[in-house]
Amino acid sequence: MTAPTATATRRAPRAGRGTARLRRRAAPYLFVLPFVAIFAAFSVYPLFFTARLSFTDWRGTGAATWVGWDNYTYLLTNPAFWSSLGNSAILWLLIVPVQIVLGILVAVLLNNAKLRLRGLYRVAFIVPFVTPLVAVAQIWVVLFDQRYGAVNAFLGLFGLPDTGWLTTSAWAKPTLALLFLWKTTGFIVIILLSGLQSINASIYEAADLDGASKARQLWNITVPLLRRTIGFAVVLQTLAVFQMFAEPFVVTQGGPYNSTTTAGYYLYNHITRADLGTGAANSFLLVVLVMALSLLFVRLLRAKD
Repeated sequence: MTAPTATATRRAPRAGRGTARLRRRAAPYLFVLPFVAIFAAFSVYPLFFTARLSFTDWRGTGAATWVGWDNYTYLLTNPAFWSSLGNSAILWLLIVPVQIVLGILVAVLLNNAKLRLRGLYRVAFIVPFVTPLVAVAQIWVVLFDQRYGAVNAFLGLFGLPDTGWLTTSAWAKPTLALLFLWKTTGFIVIILLSGLQSINASIYEAADLDGASKARQLWNITVPLLRRTIGFAVVLQTLAVFQMFAEPFVVTQGGPYNSTTTAGYYLYNHITRADLGTGAANSFLLVVLVMALSLLFVRLLRAKD
C-alpha cells in the first residue's frame, strides 16, 4: 500500500471546512423556511388567486367565467361603492385625528414618572383593546338604545329628549366612531408611549433650563420627535377604519339608510350574494386606495433627520 500524498492530506480538511461553511450559510434560510412556506401558502397564493378572481364571474361553484374589467367598471360606476368609501372617510375624520391628539396627551401623562399607579393606568387603557369586539358592540347597542338605553336615561335627568343614536343618520356615525375610539385608543396610547420613552430626557432638561413651558415642550419637542411613531399610528388606524366591519355589522347593520355601510361592510355584501368576482375586485380597489393613503401619510409625517 502507498502512503497518502501530502496534497490529499491537505484537501480533506479544506473539504470539511467548505461543508461547515455551507451549513452555516444555509442555517438562517432553513430557520426562516417554515415562515416563508406558511406566508406563501396563506398570503401570497390567496393574493394572486384573488387578483385572478377579480376578472371573473364566479359564484363559488362551477367554472369561473372571464369577464375582464367588468367587475371594476361596475364598482367604479356604482353609487353604493362610492357611498361606502365616503362613509369610511367620514369615520376616519371622526376617529383618527381625535385619537392621535388624545393618544399623545394620555401618553405624555402616563410617561410622567411622578404619576402614582402609573402601571395600573397603563393596564386600564389596554383592557378595552383586548376585550372581544362583538361583546363591546353588543354593550354599545344596549347603552345607546333610544327607548331603554342608559345614555338617554342619563340625559333625561337633565330634561334632554331621547336621541336615536343608532336609528338616525346624523348620530349613527358619531356613535360608531365613539365605539371605535373607546376600543382602540388604548392601543395607540401604548404605541405613542413607546415612542416617548425613546426620547432622551436630557432634551427636556435643557428645555426646562431655557424656561420652556410644558405646552411648548409638547409642541416643539415631543410632537416633532414622535413624527415617525405618529405616522405609524395613522397608517395603522387608516387600515383599521377602511376595513371596519364588525362594528357596523353588530351595532347598526349598515343603517340607517346605509349611512354606516363602511367599505369593509360593503365588501361583505358581495360575499353574502356569492358574487365573489366583484368582491375580489372590491378588495383590490380598497388595497390600492389604502396603500395610496398610507404612502401619503408617511410622506406628510416623515421625520426630518
